[in-house]
Amino acid sequence: MKTSEVIKIGSSLLKERKIQSFILDSELLLSKTLKKPREKILTNLDKNLNNKKILKFKEYLLRRSKNEPVAYILEEKEFWSKKFIVNKDTLIPRPETELLVEELLKIYSGKKISIMDIGTGSGCIIISLLSVLKYSKGIGVDISKKAIEVAKNNAFKHKLLNRIKFINRSIDKIFHKKFDLIVSNPPYIKRKDIRNLSDDIKKFEPRMALDGGNDGLDLIKKVIYKSNEILKKNGTLGLEIGSEQIEKVSKILIKNNYRIKKIIKDYKNNDRCVIATYINE
Repeated sequence: MKTSEVIKIGSSLLKERKIQSFILDSELLLSKTLKKPREKILTNLDKNLNNKKILKFKEYLLRRSKNEPVAYILEEKEFWSKKFIVNKDTLIPRPETELLVEELLKIYSGKKISIMDIGTGSGCIIISLLSVLKYSKGIGVDISKKAIEVAKNNAFKHKLLNRIKFINRSIDKIFHKKFDLIVSNPPYIKRKDIRNLSDDIKKFEPRMALDGGNDGLDLIKKVIYKSNEILKKNGTLGLEIGSEQIEKVSKILIKNNYRIKKIIKDYKNNDRCVIATYINE
């Protein structure tokens, strides 16, 4: 069977299952099957595929048809122009989080700083920051031991293990070292709203990386309170937050001696990230 026909069969199956990105997903899954870049496959559509490859492709299609995210099937996701290893133990990196990385790099470009990434997951934030901030070092913490393993693998992949330490620990038990920058993409979804998420998120992504408690602010508050202890004076706190949380989060920050420096809107014009300076007055 020709490559073009295989892609068409895959696209049709995914379309029937109401997968919106059915063509792209079919192409990406075939790319993984053949272990070749998608672009190369699309320039060789007349190439014939053997049955063994077609069967493997169908296995991937079946997983995707049950709403399993493509990133988990591919076992990688692109973030900040880098490919990160991901699996069901880590949240899938989102383009919105790149906006936070971009703003923080504007502040610290060329500087030597210490960074703490709370709830590091795949490590995509701290690895992306340190890939640009060549003189800086950092620590990533996460309560998930399996997520920490993924983060370590990503740091090794991007040759940054010598500048990042990953620790399996709750933020309550973070020692009292002081940092120039604390960054976090904590769980911020209200517990009752998790059931309204799309199947690919609520059925596959780690619940602990989504559940922000009854008001969605449980972990955000924890990060802010902890940052009071471990952030240097005039240090920066960068947080990703829920789309309707900016007012409440701003009040908590101001009450805890922070000055709001920048509010970042996402691609849908929602307030998605906040950057604040710890003034400790």
